[in-house]
Amino acid sequence: MRELILGGARSGKSRLAEQLALASGLAVTYIATSQALDGEMTARIAHHQARRPVEWALCEEPLELARVLRDNAAPDRCLLVDCLTLWLTNLLMLDDPQRLQHEREALLQALGELPGRIILVSNETGLGVVPLGELTRRYVDAAGWLHQAVAAACDRVIFTVAGLPMILKGEAL
Repeated sequence: MRELILGGARSGKSRLAEQLALASGLAVTYIATSQALDGEMTARIAHHQARRPVEWALCEEPLELARVLRDNAAPDRCLLVDCLTLWLTNLLMLDDPQRLQHEREALLQALGELPGRIILVSNETGLGVVPLGELTRRYVDAAGWLHQAVAAACDRVIFTVAGLPMILKGEAL
């Protein structure tokens, strides 16, 4: 089962992903893509850590997501990735379009081949105005294209607003 959970900031998407992972009854590995580059991000990471069950394994990887997924996937395991847009930001900040393209293609290929349950969390950024600044526009475009490709590869896609999940594709919760 492949699931993509989209939503805005503080929409409840991570909490929903954690609930689904817990309810799966499988061993869970939480794959964190964020980096504690400032105090605010450090606080966000601490908030997420405090919420997670202590028995969950943790893998922190800001760039090589497909490799980490392949290394940790198993038929009896649930992998929860939080989040794709932070991963995308990390790659965009490298200012290496070839690396971004390579990692994106590797992720999409891996999604079709991995055993077990995969839950991907990502921020939906394409609902607002066209952003000012070239890098921000690249980010919004890249996130939209990534979400479309990942959604096509997933069995279920959920959009979360105000803590309420809306099924866009696949079985009801």
